[in-house]
Amino acid sequence: MPASPGASPDAMLRWGGMIALVVVLLDQASKVWAEQALAYGRPVEVFGWFNLTLVYNRGAAFSFLSDAGGWQRGFFILVGLVAVAILAGWLRRLTPGERWQGLGLALILGGAVGNLIDRARYGYVVDFIDWHYAGWHWPTFNVADSAITAGVVLLLLTLVRGSMGGVKS
Repeated sequence: MPASPGASPDAMLRWGGMIALVVVLLDQASKVWAEQALAYGRPVEVFGWFNLTLVYNRGAAFSFLSDAGGWQRGFFILVGLVAVAILAGWLRRLTPGERWQGLGLALILGGAVGNLIDRARYGYVVDFIDWHYAGWHWPTFNVADSAITAGVVLLLLTLVRGSMGGVKS
């Protein structure tokens, strides 16, 4: 269970911001490593079902709009900035008793910022985690995407628990 943030009005934003910052740092460090250690598009097998494969995603999730001709870069940056503002505002309004929801939002926020940095800096997102089975590959992803997924799962669990009469903690 995450440590309990203090009771000041911006405590959840500060607490969540620290978690988001850790996600951003881990994401950016892993991408620097991937670009230095891996050759573009050449899989390095780690396990029979897991490769490290450096690729650049110019689109959104699952490479959506990746071949749209370049206009999508500005669009995705704008969408990312709006998402970051909404997530930070939502996090700020949480109470200390809603720390699991806050953790979920902080993970999503950190992942969004990590991918936003790539998109603003390079025009694409650096991906390198490649899961596969029997010739079928899940779309390659990164640490930021993993944090976003974990954050969404946490938010969904808090919603389900809340709808079942669970207590906040």
